[in-house]
Amino acid sequence: MGQTQSETDSEVTLQNIQELYRKFASECPSGNLHLHEFKKIFGINSQSTEEEGAYMECVFRSFDTNKDGNIDFLEYVAAVHLVLRGKLTDKLKWSFKVYDRDGNGCLDRGEVKHIIIYKIKNHNKPGVTVNIEDICDRIFELVDKNKDSQISLEEFIEGAERDPWVMEQLKLDIGPCEWFNLQKRRHKVPFRVCNS
Repeated sequence: MGQTQSETDSEVTLQNIQELYRKFASECPSGNLHLHEFKKIFGINSQSTEEEGAYMECVFRSFDTNKDGNIDFLEYVAAVHLVLRGKLTDKLKWSFKVYDRDGNGCLDRGEVKHIIIYKIKNHNKPGVTVNIEDICDRIFELVDKNKDSQISLEEFIEGAERDPWVMEQLKLDIGPCEWFNLQKRRHKVPFRVCNS
């Protein structure tokens, strides 16, 4: 009662979870999603660059909350929920965790450069030249409030929420909505996973 059509379409029921589990179990009969399977889902293969592979490994590790080297069904459901329906602050915290390759709680220039390089490789138009150093300098100028050459989680969230350009540069983009919607159509999963 009182729900709009889009809320009804995106509501997840017990039947939806059972269908999601059947799909997970058929693609991951061991009950776990392994790194090589995860990379395959997102199109990382032998022709992919080392940078793309490392980026997906960081994403994988961010979902592997118990750090056992696999994503089980509960971790999978939590990941789907975060990516598709999570609040902006939660998504930014997740993005920060993925980008913080050394796990020290701050992003240094090298980690920010990796973000920029990955995004440029996957989203830049052919023939357009981008200066990675200039983008990195601008991000630090706008986000690193205490000028310690590191971006803390708080600075990261505040900078992204305050400046649309910074948000565009720092948001994690792995294209999950397109993949999940493709899987839904291919396997007739009975619920909508992304609002268009």
